[in-house]
Amino acid sequence: MKENSKVYNNVLQLIGNTPLIKLNQITQNFDGEFLAKVEAFNPGHSTKDRIALYIIEEAERKGILKPGSTIIETTSGNTGFSIAMVSIIKGYECILAVSSKSSADKIDMLKTMGAKVYVCPAHVSADDSRSYYQVAKRLHQEIKGSVYINQYFNELNIDAHYNTTGPEIWEQTQGEITHLVACSGTGGTISGTARYLKEKNPNIKVIGIDAYGSVLKKYHETREFDAEEIYPYRIEGLGKNLIPTATDFDAIDKFIKVTDEESAHTARELAKTEGLFVGYTSGAAFQGIKQLEAQGEFDKNSKVVVIFPDHGSRYMSKIFSDKWMHEQGFSDSENNIHVEKIEYIK
Repeated sequence: MKENSKVYNNVLQLIGNTPLIKLNQITQNFDGEFLAKVEAFNPGHSTKDRIALYIIEEAERKGILKPGSTIIETTSGNTGFSIAMVSIIKGYECILAVSSKSSADKIDMLKTMGAKVYVCPAHVSADDSRSYYQVAKRLHQEIKGSVYINQYFNELNIDAHYNTTGPEIWEQTQGEITHLVACSGTGGTISGTARYLKEKNPNIKVIGIDAYGSVLKKYHETREFDAEEIYPYRIEGLGKNLIPTATDFDAIDKFIKVTDEESAHTARELAKTEGLFVGYTSGAAFQGIKQLEAQGEFDKNSKVVVIFPDHGSRYMSKIFSDKWMHEQGFSDSENNIHVEKIEYIK
C-alpha cells in the first residue's frame, strides 16, 4: 500500500504511537498535570505488542527465525497474546508457558489466537521444574528449531521501548515531562523508556511500581536478592520472584510498593472517573501515583506521565467481577458493579 494510504497492510502496522490522555477527575485535588500513556490502543491491547514485534523482527533480521519456526515464551498473558498475534501474521507456530495466576480471560484469548498453552503453577520458585520459566526452557530444548523469546533476560525488551515508547512520550509532552511512573515486571517498559528520556533530560524522575511479595524494590535499594520478600500476590504482570536482566535498575530512581486490594479498587475508579477501562497493572500504576502524591512527590510544575499497560477486558473474571472481589475480601461498595443497576425486560 502507499505510505499515506488509509488502509493498513496488516494489524502489525497499528503497533505503537498510542495516545497520551490527560487525567482530570481522579487527579482534581493533586498538584501538577497527569497524563496517561494508554497502551490498550495497540492492536493487541497492551504494551507488549511493541516487544513482540521488535524482538521477532530482530530475530528474523539475524536469521534466527526461519519459515516454519516455533516461537516459545513465558508470559502472564499479554506478551503471549502479542507474540501469538505477530506469529499469525508472519506464519510461525506459537507455544506459551503461562502462569496460573493469569486470568481465565487471558488464557482463553491465547487459545483463540492459535497458541498452544501450558498453564504452570504460579506459586513455585523460579527454578522449580513446574515453573513457567523452566517449562519454556524444557520445550525449547525439546523442539528443534524453536526460538525462546525469554523476555525477562532479553536486552531487546529494553531496546523496543527505547526506540518507541520513550521517543513518543518525549514528543507528546514536547520535552516537558518531569516524572515517569510505570509498573515493573520484566522491566523492559520502564527501563527502555527511562533510558531514552534520561538521555534527553537527566532530571526526569523515574519511579517504578512494585508489588508486595516481589523482590524488585529491595533489590533496587540494596542490590541484594532477598528470598524472604517473596510471597503470593494477585496482581499480574507486576513484580518478580527473580531479578530480570531486562531491568536497568540504574535508570530507575526509586520504587514504591502497592497492594493487591488498593490496585484493584483504583482500576475500577479509573473506569468510573475517567472512562478508561484499563487493567489491573494500570490500577497499580495509578495507585502508586496516589501514594506518591500523598508523600508530596509532586508540585504545581510537575508533568507526570504514567504508563497504563493493558485493557480492562482481560480482567473481567477478576477485578471487574464483584464475585471475585468479594472472594478476595476486597470490599468496595463505592466501585462495585451493583446488580440493581441492571434491569431485565421480560
